[in-house]
Amino acid sequence: MERPTNRQSTTNTKTKPQGNQKGSKKKKKFNFRKLILGSIIATILAIICAMAIYIVVIMSGFKILETNIDKIETSTESTLIYAQEEGKDKPATEIAKIYKGENRESVDIKDIPERLKYAFIATEDRRFEQHAGVDFWAIGRALVKDVIHMSAVEGGSTITQQLAKNVFLSSEKTAFRKATEMSIAFALDEKYTKDEILERYLNRIYFGSNAYGIKAAAKIYFGKSNLNDLKVWEMATLAALPKAPSRYSPLTNPDLSKERRGVVLRLMTDQGYITEAERAEAAAVDYVPPTAAATGTKDYASYVDYVMNEAEDMYGISEDELLTKGYRIYTTMDTKAQKIMETTYANPSFFQKDASDGQKIQSAMVIVDNKTGGLMALIGGRDYKSRGFSRVYSKRQPGSSFKPIAAYGPALESGNYNPYSILDDSKTSFGNGTYTPRNYDRVTHGQVTMLEAVKKSYNLAPVWLLEQMGVGSGLEFAKKLGIQLNAQKDRNLAIALGGLTDGVSPLEMATAYTAFANQGVQNKTHAILRITDAQGKEVAAYKQEKKQVIQPKTAYYMTMLLQGVVETGGTGTKAKFNRPVAGKTGTTGLDIKGIEQYDRDVWFVGYTPEWTAAVWEGFDKVDAKHYVTIGSGSPSSIFKEVMSKSLEGRPVTNFVKPDNVPVPTETPSGITDLAAVYEVDKKSVKITWTSLGDKMTYNVYRKGSKEAEAKLLTQSPVPSVNDTSVFSGETYQYYVMPVNADTNVEGAKSNVASVEIPKDNTLPNGTSPSPSPGVSPSPSPGDGKDPGTPSQSPGTKPTPTPTPGNTGKPGTNPSPSSSPSPSVKPSPTPTPTPKPGEEAADKPKDGKPDDGQVIAPKQP
Repeated sequence: MERPTNRQSTTNTKTKPQGNQKGSKKKKKFNFRKLILGSIIATILAIICAMAIYIVVIMSGFKILETNIDKIETSTESTLIYAQEEGKDKPATEIAKIYKGENRESVDIKDIPERLKYAFIATEDRRFEQHAGVDFWAIGRALVKDVIHMSAVEGGSTITQQLAKNVFLSSEKTAFRKATEMSIAFALDEKYTKDEILERYLNRIYFGSNAYGIKAAAKIYFGKSNLNDLKVWEMATLAALPKAPSRYSPLTNPDLSKERRGVVLRLMTDQGYITEAERAEAAAVDYVPPTAAATGTKDYASYVDYVMNEAEDMYGISEDELLTKGYRIYTTMDTKAQKIMETTYANPSFFQKDASDGQKIQSAMVIVDNKTGGLMALIGGRDYKSRGFSRVYSKRQPGSSFKPIAAYGPALESGNYNPYSILDDSKTSFGNGTYTPRNYDRVTHGQVTMLEAVKKSYNLAPVWLLEQMGVGSGLEFAKKLGIQLNAQKDRNLAIALGGLTDGVSPLEMATAYTAFANQGVQNKTHAILRITDAQGKEVAAYKQEKKQVIQPKTAYYMTMLLQGVVETGGTGTKAKFNRPVAGKTGTTGLDIKGIEQYDRDVWFVGYTPEWTAAVWEGFDKVDAKHYVTIGSGSPSSIFKEVMSKSLEGRPVTNFVKPDNVPVPTETPSGITDLAAVYEVDKKSVKITWTSLGDKMTYNVYRKGSKEAEAKLLTQSPVPSVNDTSVFSGETYQYYVMPVNADTNVEGAKSNVASVEIPKDNTLPNGTSPSPSPGVSPSPSPGDGKDPGTPSQSPGTKPTPTPTPGNTGKPGTNPSPSSSPSPSVKPSPTPTPTPKPGEEAADKPKDGKPDDGQVIAPKQP
């Protein structure tokens, strides 16, 4: 065989040359000198490009500055707000026009106190004195924080940039606009001193409530024309506004304003402008608006202000832009309802008389469409002024109106209870004796149905119920309905009666109750349908957000309960009108000595199949001269007046029972005249009671003195039993629970009858045995039964002793704990920590039952 030649080998094997193989090409060595030279050249080119860009930016900024040096931004076009009237064929109705009125007053920098200037520098631009218009250090810091948090959490704009944006630029949010802003900032810093820049900034920026410039803002919010009269807390309040004028306005959101003021004061302290003592003093002050703070009464002012807030919060359109950009905003308002609401609130006969100092009691009302979440009408207070304090957001103690949310709702949602379930309204001490609520009539009512407990607003029953369910179930149910309670401070049984740490607002309560009215479905509450620009181009639109937050069965059963409240005997009868209505009253008692019988807050929250409304009434600041004396009847009357007239002319509809939801069966009423007598001649105990009807049987229970709990003695078809299985010298307690023979639903426990058996040598001695055949039903006249007839009919099984937790369903209702109840042992529940001065305080008002539930913590 011939050996292949080198040529053949090379031709046939096309592999890469081996490392030391002859004929392979040598690798080129890496040239570090060329790399270094290339890097230097690239760096030089980058510097040249950067300098060129910088020069272009600077020149552009100077050009814009020179062209617009005296420019003051003015109103371009009014924004129009429309109500979207019912019916597609009807045109939208213009309800308001908002525009920028030039409420601007300039002030010289020498008339601006040093601390006021430093309040803005500390808050908006701490390196204002060091940078050249743009703070690259702040921009870098902001970028790092944004990357860490994976979102834009901090901005890097300087005071100079904010002035450039405010005076020279449009509101478009683009990279080009940001670069232009920076170029103008460089030019401004080059042309003007720091004091001149700060003076222009403080005279130009928008402070909310139609106030442009620091002097106008001081007048609007504090009624002060001389800036040197401002106190430290007032200066900090003003410095807090530029970040979000409507959100942090002390007029509209005093709580948020105070919170933001605290941030400003902390920054001033950290940067050495005020002492810690000054900070603490300024942070504690509560804002009181000046007499002439509001800008005036206008039609639909509360609703228009809500729309402006929603435009900013939901769609990012600032108040300043709304005043200048000529938007067209289409809303859900029902003009008829809004007009009726405002007319009602202008009528003093619906409200308590003014306080001795002339101060009016305040109120707020919200109406929400159950099917859409659209706001039909709202009012933020009596004599509400534009951009004033809207009480639709104000958090107050809800009292009994919160019981459906914290106690009854979770129970129904669990599936273990229905409107006819038996609850215990006799237990008066909870949480190992740390919480002792009481009813308004100062008495207990024993075993009651849930319907009765809700209708008459008992206090003990819902607290007992929440203890059975566990406090966590109440917190979770409230969260489902959109109310976020304080997870630590509200983890106690007081929430069953509306004793909350932070309270709830009328807006939150109306939104929560829509789920009861709408088969458990809740929509996002909103006022804006869509927003267009002046040319009709849509810039924002509401996207429906609806969610099944609770079961349809829960909503239906809750509606059954709340309909009872407005019927005769309920606490909310003044809310009833000629449509299906459901709702709940609520009052919160005072903790002021000598006037404990009156209230801090009163409520009615209710609904028809179409709309849900919440009405709150009370004083903004409660003290010994300002409190509620008229009970929950007033908000109930306001509800009826506004809702009945607003819905007039619409077809009457009914609440709908969801498919596959059973109608709960009413439990038998309780027995109250049980009697037990030892008959010496028969050596037996005769137990008798009044019959509840032909379709009723009776479970008879007995407890001996040495027994831990009662046991089923017999089931009798007649209202009389002879107990022949008794022991000498023993004491027995008897009670009866009626049972519906058709549905097997057990009713409430009767009164307890006690019998002492005398010493008798003919009777056995010892502990009572288990129930035995020696018990017989006593015959009713003419029923043909013998005394010796067995205690049970053939085929009838005795009903087992009920226990809580697996009760409430038709056929298995609970037998709650009530001394001497047989088998109920309360499940462990977190011990509630009562809030300062807080206890249940239901009481009569003007001689009739009313709600007055929990004495709430004092309002700040």
